[in-house]
Amino acid sequence: MTHEGIFELTCEPAGHEHRTALRQLLELYKYDFTDYDPEDVNEEGRYEYRDLDAYWNRSGHYPFLLRADGRLAGFALIRRFAADSGCSEQAGHEIVEFFVMKKYRRSGLGREAAKRLFLRFPGLWKLKIMEENAPALAFWTRAIAGCEAASGLVEAREPDWDGPVLIFAVSEGQKKIFR
Repeated sequence: MTHEGIFELTCEPAGHEHRTALRQLLELYKYDFTDYDPEDVNEEGRYEYRDLDAYWNRSGHYPFLLRADGRLAGFALIRRFAADSGCSEQAGHEIVEFFVMKKYRRSGLGREAAKRLFLRFPGLWKLKIMEENAPALAFWTRAIAGCEAASGLVEAREPDWDGPVLIFAVSEGQKKIFR
């Protein structure tokens, strides 16, 4: 299905063979993110993302590549959180990192990718957003509203996070398998 007549979107699990591509996309993401987090590059000229290997080595961690017409367009890192995370008494999933390359932004591709990822893991969800990142809060609010299976959106706070935490549920009955 072509999304909004523009791009054919796929959200594919990233295997070990995609590690280099995902690491490079993380560099672009971290560079874009310096508007909100003033992290510097290391002596090799790279940003560091310490936990990337966990997405292939730990259960409950899911790396995805986003493609538009078969070309890399972004990524999503999702992980399962435990019931004692302070969010609620239920376990669920959270999008830890989400990136769409500038070329594909404002096309609806990011919202459609978010929807497909939500539907892939029905149940409780949470999204932590940095206080300074108002565009992310607006994006995620629209993306959640655009997912017919999502309900019960609340904005909360967690003691160890500086910013809003969006909590919502995705019903299983709407689940579809997407590439």
